[in-house]
Amino acid sequence: MNTINILWVDDEIDLLKPHILFLEKKEYNVSTCQSGTEALEVIGDTNFDIVFLDENMPGLTGLETLNELKERRPNLPVVMITKSEEEYIMEEAIGSKIADYLIKPVNPNQILLSLKKNLDHSRLISEKTTSNYQQEFRKIAMDLSMVNSYEEWADLYQKLIYWELELENIEDIGMTQILESQKNEANSQFGKFIEKNYTDWFQPGADAPLMSHNLFKEKVVPELSDKQPTLLVVIDNLRYDQWRAFEPIVNNYYKKASETSFYSILPTATQYARNAIFSGLMPSDMEKLFPQYWKNDTDEGGKNMHEEDFLREQLKRLGLSHISYSYNKITSLKGGKKLVDNFKSLKDNNLNVVVYNFVDMLSHSKTEMEVVKELASNDKAYRSLTQSWFKNSPLLEMIQLSQQLGFKLILTTDHGTINVSAPTKVIGDRDTSLNLRYKTGRSLTYQDKDVLAIKDPKSIHLPSITMSSSFIFAKNDLFLAYPNNFNHYVSYYRNTYQHGGVSLEEMIIPFVVLDPK
Repeated sequence: MNTINILWVDDEIDLLKPHILFLEKKEYNVSTCQSGTEALEVIGDTNFDIVFLDENMPGLTGLETLNELKERRPNLPVVMITKSEEEYIMEEAIGSKIADYLIKPVNPNQILLSLKKNLDHSRLISEKTTSNYQQEFRKIAMDLSMVNSYEEWADLYQKLIYWELELENIEDIGMTQILESQKNEANSQFGKFIEKNYTDWFQPGADAPLMSHNLFKEKVVPELSDKQPTLLVVIDNLRYDQWRAFEPIVNNYYKKASETSFYSILPTATQYARNAIFSGLMPSDMEKLFPQYWKNDTDEGGKNMHEEDFLREQLKRLGLSHISYSYNKITSLKGGKKLVDNFKSLKDNNLNVVVYNFVDMLSHSKTEMEVVKELASNDKAYRSLTQSWFKNSPLLEMIQLSQQLGFKLILTTDHGTINVSAPTKVIGDRDTSLNLRYKTGRSLTYQDKDVLAIKDPKSIHLPSITMSSSFIFAKNDLFLAYPNNFNHYVSYYRNTYQHGGVSLEEMIIPFVVLDPK
């Protein structure tokens, strides 16, 4: 903790020696003054975090000193201390925006409580902190011009999320706008990076990031053990910042053993990315090897009905047919509660997989329900809603039970999501897929600069619905819109959460291994 600098102003300061010693033992740095005039001189030279100010002093009174202090340092918290309980003094002091009000004689614990109440907030809005953010933004701007590898992009994205969460509680619109513009610039550069490198990642021997289809083999399998059951939770559609929002709750029960980022394959959509995790295969290989399980965009029926079958086949391929496992997909509160009730029956399995669909449903509800649009109007609100759900969900109960039973916990997702803000026009035939962030079909017409276009789907291991099918993926925070009924379509989908395209939020996602506390 940084040292907290306190200025205590009282004409009888010698009588307060025990209080000052108490605070110094708690590692606060206390400076003292015996008059308002002296206090006004001192605050010009030293950066204090808080002032304790006696109201009843000769010369400048406490209220007069308070008014002068507030003119010079409007954000400096001031705690008024007085012998008097006269109402007008309290009203005047409160009108002058004091941080707290204490009646003499004060005891040391009252002082400590006042410090704790006021300092966390004041430190965040101090000029020094703001200056640190500004310096960091300049560094990020320099990094943005130089970043050129998948590791550097993952690091830069983490940094942006860190500052976004730090700034969340500071009511500084200017700072938030700087961050938003940096995120937009980062996504613009990231789109170019993916356009240049994504196809190469599938060449034999290429330097490629960990991706959806390698995740299970590379990261989950090494964690499996006969001595300890593993709970693998895949939360559909979970962004990194949402994980950061509820990570502290998980930390009450588990300690982090390791955390890594991986890249969702394109399209960043459940049907492709989650099937890739469970099958250990890219979509074109799934279609070829397991036509009975794979469905293309234009096929009828559910696209994620066979994850358990894909998992079984992958375990067989990896020589792990002997391990005992369970697979549970939760798509409702009722389903979550039912699994909680039966959770102890999982303790004899080596691996228990839980796919939890709430966040995906939340993002789709935001598109369809006005009330959710209001509740999740921006990323900060979307994080808050996710955190609130998690705190009250059967998933948290599962994690608590998992800790009690001594399970290892792995938390991950299939892809993230992005709040889309602007349309880009696309034209396709009636067999073109429906997703707003990617399209596959024949004879697609689109704005070149707005999309990553893949003329040959096989080059990135995607199926071709017809001989002449191609894929396009929206970049930045754009969504794909047809010209007919354009204005209605745009107003309906603008500022909704979508996935399937190319962005930091959709592609760079967490994989976290935790041990029970």
